[in-house]
Amino acid sequence: MLKLTEIESHDPAADDQLTLSYDDRQRSRLPATTDKGIAVGLFLPRGHILRSGMVLTGVQGYRVRVNSALEELSVVKCDDPLLFARVCYHLGNRHVALQILPGEVRYLSDHVLDQMVQGLGLTVSYQQLAFDPEAGAYSSHGH
Repeated sequence: MLKLTEIESHDPAADDQLTLSYDDRQRSRLPATTDKGIAVGLFLPRGHILRSGMVLTGVQGYRVRVNSALEELSVVKCDDPLLFARVCYHLGNRHVALQILPGEVRYLSDHVLDQMVQGLGLTVSYQQLAFDPEAGAYSSHGH
């Protein structure tokens, strides 16, 4: 098993790729298999969320690019800025990871959250997409 212990910058010139769900991209210790079928173990510093495009490496020098897996997401579109702010507020108040785009918010599908959003007057659709939520206001400060 290759040990991946360091996070490098985004670099498309990796030797292999590793496709992970959002939950797995939050883990610092993880056994996994690359897209080429190589067994790897993640032994990374705690507190990092792996983003699509990051490159992992270790003492062997093998470079593995991280990809976000497709996941079942709830997708909410809204053209009303006040209503959009309200839905983001209520989801965020429940500490839900959100991917916020212009006029669109995405989160990992959850029927209870979907009902809440519908109760605010919005429609929820479902799509298989890569999930790359906001990093958080304190993410650059080592929290």
